[in-house]
Amino acid sequence: MTASGTKADGPAPSASPARNTTAYIGLGANLGDSVATLRHALRELAATHGVEDCIASPFYRSAPVDASGPDFVNAVARLRTRLAPLDLLDALQTIERMHGRERPYRNAPRTLDLDLLIHGDLRLDTPRLTLPHPRMRERAFVLLPLRDLAPGMMLDNETLDELLARCGDQAIQRLAEPPARG
Repeated sequence: MTASGTKADGPAPSASPARNTTAYIGLGANLGDSVATLRHALRELAATHGVEDCIASPFYRSAPVDASGPDFVNAVARLRTRLAPLDLLDALQTIERMHGRERPYRNAPRTLDLDLLIHGDLRLDTPRLTLPHPRMRERAFVLLPLRDLAPGMMLDNETLDELLARCGDQAIQRLAEPPARG
């Protein structure tokens, strides 16, 4: 499985729905009952129109990276979707708002953070969305749960294990198993 492709040409990514595209979503929270919030968000994501077969990685606890505040609880979800990338992003932001997400400043503590990491093989660079997610290669809290779901995945010709080796200074601990399917 790869997360490579060519830059999107033609209609805007939200103009036409994708067909049976595999997408990966990063989930994180560090305010309130983070485990319960992620479990609720996974159910809401699985119930989103155009989303099918939502499977979550185990949950992990990690220290904030380039941020302050309490430790985060993180996971990654793999799903099949007919939603175009910007439509999926809109759905993710709606779920965040339902959980009280505020953005007072960059990297502020948060009740819920949902990041579109990968949408098929699409490469996209717009003011609103960059795919694959530009910082996921530097974050153990994304790479480790992503490896749980897609152990053979390569990102720009590097294995997830190679990328994780460069994140060795980031503390991360596996927690409870989420529901197998949303």
